[in-house]
Amino acid sequence: MGAFRDALLPVNRDAVDRWCYVHVDQLNLDVGPWRPTPERPRTAVGLVLVETSWKAKQRPYHQQKLALVLTNLRHFALEAQDAGHPVLVLHDDRPYEAVLEDQAASLGPLHAMRWAERETRLALEPLEQRGMLLVEEHGGWLTDRALFDRSVGNKRPWRMDAFYREARKTHNVLLTEDGKPVGGKWSLDAENRLPWDGAVPLPEVPTFPPDAVTLEVVQTVQSTYGHHPGRVTPEDLPASAADAERAWRWALEEAMPWFGPYEDAMTVQHRSLFHTRIATLLNLGRLQPGRVIHDVEHADLALNSKEGFIRQVLGWREFIRHVHDATEGFTDHVNVASSTSSRPAAGWEGDWPDAPPTVDALGDDVPLPPAYWGAKSGLACLDDVTTAVMEDGWTHHIPRLMVLANLGTLIGVRPRELTDWFWAMFIDAYDWVVEPNVLAMGTYATGPLMSTKPYVCGTPYLKRMGDACKDCAFSPSSTCPISELYWAFLARHAPLFEGNIRMAMPMRTLAKRAQAKRNADLRVHAKVVDVLGKGQVLTPEDVKHARAQVPAVEPSPEQ
Repeated sequence: MGAFRDALLPVNRDAVDRWCYVHVDQLNLDVGPWRPTPERPRTAVGLVLVETSWKAKQRPYHQQKLALVLTNLRHFALEAQDAGHPVLVLHDDRPYEAVLEDQAASLGPLHAMRWAERETRLALEPLEQRGMLLVEEHGGWLTDRALFDRSVGNKRPWRMDAFYREARKTHNVLLTEDGKPVGGKWSLDAENRLPWDGAVPLPEVPTFPPDAVTLEVVQTVQSTYGHHPGRVTPEDLPASAADAERAWRWALEEAMPWFGPYEDAMTVQHRSLFHTRIATLLNLGRLQPGRVIHDVEHADLALNSKEGFIRQVLGWREFIRHVHDATEGFTDHVNVASSTSSRPAAGWEGDWPDAPPTVDALGDDVPLPPAYWGAKSGLACLDDVTTAVMEDGWTHHIPRLMVLANLGTLIGVRPRELTDWFWAMFIDAYDWVVEPNVLAMGTYATGPLMSTKPYVCGTPYLKRMGDACKDCAFSPSSTCPISELYWAFLARHAPLFEGNIRMAMPMRTLAKRAQAKRNADLRVHAKVVDVLGKGQVLTPEDVKHARAQVPAVEPSPEQ
């Protein structure tokens, strides 16, 4: 910590008029109670930042994620200091609430901005109630609870479309003078479904030469948290405000022009295609959503690229935050009677806090397979994506939903284990991100609360939208087991989908499926669960054998 420690200046506490606590996902000088005023310049506003090893012990966070958060926290501290703020950086091994209670007792009440993470809000709520934290609303969100309630809050199951339209109207985004959507449609999603065809060059993702502060962080992570999954690649860490700006310029100029058409595409040739990769920076506070939406709206881009991006940021990102708040992290207002228990840290070796029982509409109870932690599965689509996650802590949202969550759901993985795996492994993941995206949408664990149907698919979709099948040991037309996993999933949960209009067609197709094939589907599912559960590689021979196997006939009571 030499370079960072040496760069920090001593603080004259008597000169500080207001002390503010800045959490690790609020790293921006232009929002929050630390903004300067004519009466209170930055030199009179002291900032308190906390580095605590306790946080890293709550989950097996990917090493890249730990490095990303820590180097951004330290760079923000130095940037705030350069801007004139007195800055205290506290190093501790206790929970945030213990550290901040001591500081509030010493410095007086700390001003703060409401935390995005529910986990943090619950931990710090007692300090707020005691007046030790003076909390204002988070200035980085673009919508409030009133907008959510006005658009969808009393119309469960919740749907994003009505919320998105109301948010567009409120902020006058992509609207004509008479308040209609530019282009005549609120969503151009139907135009954003091209598979990757190599028609245009793929953008070269920017790198960020690490400075002395980042290199110290990397050394700390590798020496202290080397037992965590993943690796650290320092050149892939945007660490400073300047890095965030460069990342955004790249996204706007190099990625966004072709984002729209290829938004749903996947390829083993490139890990991000034309996705902007800025969720990490938005979720740390480095970039502000209002600014990036404004830049995209006024950029020289095709409308489907503009609308697709804005729907993600102003629509989905804001929507899931409200759903998470409204349900208290899916512990309230969820009409699901069943729940499952899960292993701590989704099975990653170590001493981790227990996982809470979690709602599970499907009642599935398969432990997360070792394939998600890097063991080879034999399925090229899954292995390509898990390799990317183990190496980078990131992949774009289509592999997340249609490979990782889809296969987990088809296999029957415990929703909490899959959710906790996403939470630990993705560099942009927080509770308000992964619980709506994985627990609610990806695994359908909350039932139809916020998605009209399970987001599951068989082999044809993966073959059409990706290219992993080309180098897979399984033939998509003959030996791939994913379609059989799909039909077995529908058969297992058929009663749950009765009356669901959007599931009517696949359920009719299932009803017409020959009984022999349906029996084979269940055997293939059992074989996949068995082989992957042992951390072994699935082979085409495994699938063929499962299909051909004749189940034993139980003797009748009369025999």
